[in-house]
Amino acid sequence: MRVGIVAGEASGDLLGSLLIKALRAKHPQIEFTGIAGPKMQSEGAKSLFPMERLSVSGYNLEVLRRYREIIGIRKQLIAHFYADPPDIFIGVDAPDFNLHLEAALKAQGISTLQYVSPSIWAWRGERIHFIKQAVDRMLTVFPFEQALYEEAGVPVSYVGHPLADRMLA
Repeated sequence: MRVGIVAGEASGDLLGSLLIKALRAKHPQIEFTGIAGPKMQSEGAKSLFPMERLSVSGYNLEVLRRYREIIGIRKQLIAHFYADPPDIFIGVDAPDFNLHLEAALKAQGISTLQYVSPSIWAWRGERIHFIKQAVDRMLTVFPFEQALYEEAGVPVSYVGHPLADRMLA
């Protein structure tokens, strides 16, 4: 099985590495390609671009300066995955980048998952309509998020937060 995967910052890299490790425990031959940080790469993910190129925060001058580069990376990823489609694509957090990528891939018939919901319950709740178009399934880390997606007709699974599980163990 081949998985396309993108994490855009350190927290996504950590979550992605834990996901890769869990999936590899059940399916040792699974391959991961996309954008991965050092933790995901240590679990065997192949990164086509440095994750740091996506790591910008907020709506500031840095975002505006890097906008063309970030959009270019997304276009190149779309072309890569169109030419060599994965069995499934998983966006790890980074919703402003991943949801647009997922929408393009889903339109080509590639199954898409978003791991970690954007905080639609806190702000920009209207994004749920675009999310419904972009993903085949949302994987949530907080239990209350599941009802929000079910209400909107978005397939959803509550998977829990692996870091909370580690702290409670």
